[in-house]
Amino acid sequence: MTTSQDTGGYWSGLTVAERGVTAAIAAFVGLLFLGLLTGVLTPTYFLFLVGLSGMYALLSLGLNAQWGYTGLINFSVAAFFGVGAYGAALLSASGSPLAGGFDPIFGLLAALGMAVVLALVIGVPTLRLRADYLAIASLGLAEVVRIVVKNKQDWTNGTAGIRGIPGFFENWPVLSTFPDAMPGLQIHVPAGPVIELGAPFYGMLLNVALVFAFVGVSYAILARAHRSPWGRVLRTIRSDEDLARALGKNTYSFKMQAFVLGSLVMALAGVFYAHLNLYVQPGDLDPITTFYVWVAVILGGSGSTRGAVFGGVVVVTIRQGTRFLNEFAWLPVDVAPLRLLAIGVIIVLVMRFRPEGVLPPQKELIWPGSVDEAATTPDSAVNQSTRGDGDE
Repeated sequence: MTTSQDTGGYWSGLTVAERGVTAAIAAFVGLLFLGLLTGVLTPTYFLFLVGLSGMYALLSLGLNAQWGYTGLINFSVAAFFGVGAYGAALLSASGSPLAGGFDPIFGLLAALGMAVVLALVIGVPTLRLRADYLAIASLGLAEVVRIVVKNKQDWTNGTAGIRGIPGFFENWPVLSTFPDAMPGLQIHVPAGPVIELGAPFYGMLLNVALVFAFVGVSYAILARAHRSPWGRVLRTIRSDEDLARALGKNTYSFKMQAFVLGSLVMALAGVFYAHLNLYVQPGDLDPITTFYVWVAVILGGSGSTRGAVFGGVVVVTIRQGTRFLNEFAWLPVDVAPLRLLAIGVIIVLVMRFRPEGVLPPQKELIWPGSVDEAATTPDSAVNQSTRGDGDE
């Protein structure tokens, strides 16, 4: 079979939504490269946007494990994000008021540990209750964490924030010297600017590699868990918790596991942000962060792992893309501050025309290759069905 036949077969196997998303991604990548070649985007800022998209993808994956898989309403995404960011900063930053100067790996472990403790503190008293109690408690938790960070001067430096956060690979062999060791390059674009690749570019490249590793590991774990028997129990709890309980499942335990797992992924996003921005402050924990992540999950499709990643990228695209709209002088209004309105309009349109989200979880619930196997061996599939019991 030729490559063109493979491509044609892959394309014909996609749903209409998947084809639209694929075309949109291709067009978006083309626009980004056009921006690079024309000088609208610098290479460093381009990589910064990629890193920011990965960070929002992590936050969306964490919330999707709680809401999309299990039906847990968590309005404290910003709190777990802040715990990850401040946990990493307090242990690794030179300006930490507590015990800075440790290797970022210890900051990562401390942040994840704090996220687990916080998830247990909020989950133990609320997960036995109805979902709306968790929503109320998590909403209060987010504000408590933000206010403590803002006012506890001797622990967090208060509104001044924490500076002096090192890069994640600062003490690593080879990688710590990688940006300075790489030769500087100049790329001359015909009829365009000269693109310079220096130490800042290579340093940002390491950040992108880090967030890709975080997103890749999180995606692989969550996607596999979603298809596993554990994931099927979570989906049953979301659809009908009484039914899951009647089948002998300890729903409280399963909900706690999903809540802790999602919180860990959110904290991972906070750790990456601290080492990307090299500075954290209480404003990073504002409730608007939680709002954006909810938008990303709903836009991509609740319960869809790939939809969560897609939604996170779209939110960053809208937030950062609108910054450049004021460059167009012919627009009669100041467009950049209207980004929140743009996100609201998108939510309304999705709810009106595609309430299940752009990429709902359909094929994700089936193990890869099982469809092809069933199509090529129909007799065995019939025999299995007549025998009754499957893997359930």
